[in-house]
Amino acid sequence: MMELKGIHHVSAITAKAGENFSFYTKVLGLRLIKKTVNQDDTSVYHLFYGDEVGNPGTELTFFEIPMAARNHDGNNSISSLSLRVPDDAALEYWKKRFTEFNVEQEEIKERAGRQTLAFRDFEGQRFQLVSDENDHGVKGGTPWEKSPIPMEYAIRGLGPVKLTVPFGEPTAGVLTEIMGFRFKGSYSAEVEGQMDIQVFETGKGESGAEIHIEVRNDLPHERQGRGGVHHVAFRVEDEEELRKWIEHIRSSRFPNSGFVDRFYFKSLYFREPNGILFELATDGPGFATDEDLEHLGESLALPPFLEPHRESIEAKLKPLDTISE
Repeated sequence: MMELKGIHHVSAITAKAGENFSFYTKVLGLRLIKKTVNQDDTSVYHLFYGDEVGNPGTELTFFEIPMAARNHDGNNSISSLSLRVPDDAALEYWKKRFTEFNVEQEEIKERAGRQTLAFRDFEGQRFQLVSDENDHGVKGGTPWEKSPIPMEYAIRGLGPVKLTVPFGEPTAGVLTEIMGFRFKGSYSAEVEGQMDIQVFETGKGESGAEIHIEVRNDLPHERQGRGGVHHVAFRVEDEEELRKWIEHIRSSRFPNSGFVDRFYFKSLYFREPNGILFELATDGPGFATDEDLEHLGESLALPPFLEPHRESIEAKLKPLDTISE
């Protein structure tokens, strides 16, 4: 029986890798677990943040696209990401911290039965901090002990991912009929006059394994740019199971990438009917395959096929700590 275990990672777009590094490590306290390049364009960074070792379910990654225009929020999109914190008290800590760092934020409010705090990063990337106060589903990660955030408040991984689409049924159908998600329930829409937001879960469920579908009939198609989300990936146990999923997706007649070796995990990509890019990714081999755990993210890591080109690749990259004011 194949079953997706939850959210594996999410990948978003930044125009400024240096400022991105500063915000996600110094303000949010995540660990930079891998500093590598976009395998499709080696002149720009691909940055991976996560818990102490970048466990599956904690990985937030960014493609650097230096000339990217601002994201034009809209339909057919991954419209909000979530980050898990231990409990409701942690949200009060983050409310004060965001005020201190001038981070755009809303008031703490309940969504889908949990206390949440919505905020945006310096490029307008949409997030919610989600309290794990009563969460008994997919286990969160272990925060890095060298993080500037006290352990009792630190981010523990990825929470629910919200999709905003003009037509909910086709996306819900793929989640339940093709990918094995379960319908969990719904909660009130944030915009008056719109349908309730539907919640679907997989694996052990709860925050680390949920997709929320928001149906909006009043929005244009999103134009992706800096502050937008590129794709969401779901956890697959291992390569053997991934190959079964590849056959399953093919037999369901979805155009797809076939097997892709991302070195730190193996993947499959396909688009659901509203055009949102989904990835299935294996839990291993993980980020310590080419670096010692103590020194993850400290130097430029390249997969073996790019290693012969290291000198020319490094020459094109700006050091992350040289941030333009």
